[in-house]
Parts: sequence; structure tokens; C-alpha cells
Amino acid sequence: FEISIWAMNFALMFALALRIDYALFIVARFRGSHFGADLTTREAVAVAMDTAGKAVKLSQFRGKTVVLEWNNPGCPFVRKHYDGNMQALHKDFTNQGVVWLAINSTETQSGDYLPPEKLARWMRDKGASPTATLMDEDGKTGAAFGARVTPHMYIVNAQGLLVYAGGIDSIPSARTADIEKATNYIRQGLGELLAGKPVSTTTSQAYGCSIKYKN
Repeated sequence: FEISIWAMNFALMFALALRIDYALFIVARFRGSHFGADLTTREAVAVAMDTAGKAVKLSQFRGKTVVLEWNNPGCPFVRKHYDGNMQALHKDFTNQGVVWLAINSTETQSGDYLPPEKLARWMRDKGASPTATLMDEDGKTGAAFGARVTPHMYIVNAQGLLVYAGGIDSIPSARTADIEKATNYIRQGLGELLAGKPVSTTTSQAYGCSIKYKN
């Protein structure tokens, strides 16, 4: 019992050191019933402004493979993958015709909120190159897809069907050193799609910081 209490206290102290409160670290699983579903309804909702003020609709990318990446620079788990891993994914797959949309659903009153120009600057400073970085302050796009954490990842195939939802990889930690040891589900799934194969892993546990949605 004493060991358990010590372990719980240590875990709580570690989370606080990472600026994550007890409710902030979430492991979420997307419901499998959504897979293979046509996303027409969600496409209609998924309209957001990019950081330059241009409206972007998911429906405009029909015929292309699309990755949706929920993003928040204030989250340690996002920063872990922006130490080079996410940028490599952006470059490798947008160069092969994949559309990559980084979406920030943080509401404006949150301490993690960055206005469009500051978010765009952060992405530039990190050398990120998604197709677009979208502002979803009202949370409608995030709610439409059931996004719970950052980074929560989705892959939509060229037919407009959801073929993957979950974590970016198989090790739920904020340690950069774990990236090389993990299975990268996005790299794996996109590689399979581009090779004309079905996605072998369609769902996984999404891990990260809870999205600060507008109440």
C-alpha cells in the first residue's frame, strides 16, 4: 500500500513538472464503428480558417489522401514530436501528394492559445511544412472528428473514408528518445496506402494533452 501511494505521488509530481494536471493527460480510443464510414457529414462541418485567414474545407481534398493532425504547441507531447519527427512526416508525405492539415482547436481563453500569426511563426520556426495549419477556435471540426488530445491523428483515404484514427505511435510518452523505438502508425499507414495496400492498423490509443475546447 505504501509503495502504491509513493508511486501515485511520484507520477503526479512528474505530470506537474511537465505542466500537465491530472485531467490533462488522457489516453483516448476512437470508436471502431466509424471506420470505413463516408465522411460527407463531417466534411460539411470541417471548415476552418488557416493561419493566413483563408477558408479550408476538408471536402475540397476529395480524391487525395488526407492526414489530420491535432496540434497545440503548449503540449509536451506535441513538442516531443516537433523535435524532428513530425517535420519529417510532413516533408516525406506531402512530397508524395498527401494533404496534411495541422489543426489547433484550442479555445481563445486558454493559456495555451496562440493567435494565427503566432501559431504560424511557431510552425515556421520549427521547420514544419503541413499543407495548411488551421484555426478551430470554436471546436466544431475537432468535435466532428471526436479529437480528444494533441496530437490526435487521423488518415482519410482518397475515397473520403476514415482509415486510421488514434495516436501517432505506439509509445505514449513525452520522451523524445522513445520515438525511434515506437511503431509510427502514421508512417506505416500512409506507406501502405501509397503502395495500394489496406491500412493494417486502423485504430490505436491516442495519447497527449487534452484539447482545451470552448465550453
